[in-house]
Amino acid sequence: MFQSLTKPPSISVPSPKPFKSHQCCCCPTYRIRSEALDSSKLDLRPFSNKNNDSWSSSSAAELLESSAMKKGPYPGGMGPYTGRDPNLKKPGWLRQRAPQGERFQECWNGGGDGVATATIMLLGDACTRGCRFCAVKTSKNPAPPDPMEPENTAKAIASWGVDYIVLTSVDRDDIPDGGSVHFAQTVKAMKKLKPDIMVECLTSDFRGDLEAVSTVVCSGLDVFAHNIETVKRLQRIVRDPRAGYDQSLSVLKHAKVSKEGMITKSSIMLGLGESDDELKQAMADLRAIDVDILTLGQYLQPTPLQLTVKEYVTPEKFAYWKEYGEAIGFRYVASGPLVRSSYRAGELFVKSLVRGSAGRTSSVLGGLL
Repeated sequence: MFQSLTKPPSISVPSPKPFKSHQCCCCPTYRIRSEALDSSKLDLRPFSNKNNDSWSSSSAAELLESSAMKKGPYPGGMGPYTGRDPNLKKPGWLRQRAPQGERFQECWNGGGDGVATATIMLLGDACTRGCRFCAVKTSKNPAPPDPMEPENTAKAIASWGVDYIVLTSVDRDDIPDGGSVHFAQTVKAMKKLKPDIMVECLTSDFRGDLEAVSTVVCSGLDVFAHNIETVKRLQRIVRDPRAGYDQSLSVLKHAKVSKEGMITKSSIMLGLGESDDELKQAMADLRAIDVDILTLGQYLQPTPLQLTVKEYVTPEKFAYWKEYGEAIGFRYVASGPLVRSSYRAGELFVKSLVRGSAGRTSSVLGGLL
């Protein structure tokens, strides 16, 4: 009997339990395991030793290979831009030892700069988008946000004693305001319990809803961050189709003009196939809308299902981009293989920048550095 199934089930048939009177050490219990096969992929030609000896061995090998591939960790297969590149080896500068002893304090003190930091993800753990670089789970209809999350988050952070907090989230296209009110409520709750804490909000693009951007900007945060992720040419390959280069720029621009003195920040991943000229253009576009802070880090592939790494950028090249970015007007550029938009991103400098700009006008802020 053959079955044609998209995903053949695995059927485990236990053997009948033997009578206790006959059970002994010489009578083992057998378990029979059978699998339903896809009949459309089987060669059902009659077997003949006289004329088809070569067919019998090759067909069996192909069938076994096909079966083994189906049992791999990624049965859906790789897409046109995904999979591992066997010729691209991870360089030594990306291999980090696991922290031990006092090094466990690193993530809390910002890598030795004395600024205690933490990052919190709001609005659940399921994203409504499917960007090719990201391994966060996705859902068309995620669970509704926890109405107590803003208050509970504020209480937890206040008890930790951190100086700088980054609030980020998954995309929530299923919520009319994109989660902007939830962000704002969390910021206000934190500032109420700990007024001196620095709050950075790393948000989605809210589908280009500028009113939602204003809601977050006017909540009392200190830094508004939104990542363009990559250069313009690679946007449709790297990001979900609902995101876009121009849409992200409009979000950052609106955040800047919505509140006087607002510090804006963005991030770009390197190693996805971008050229130097394309990266320079992206940096110029960010400066054209007066983005203050830029972070540049190496893209690392979470699993073979995400985008393939095209290049491992050297630490020397990252140092060059930091120098170049600050030369064209960014107030600060955090650039390095392990830099992330919410980790090792110059929180000490950002804190001093925010403190220095408190109560000043945008024109005065422009002359600080």
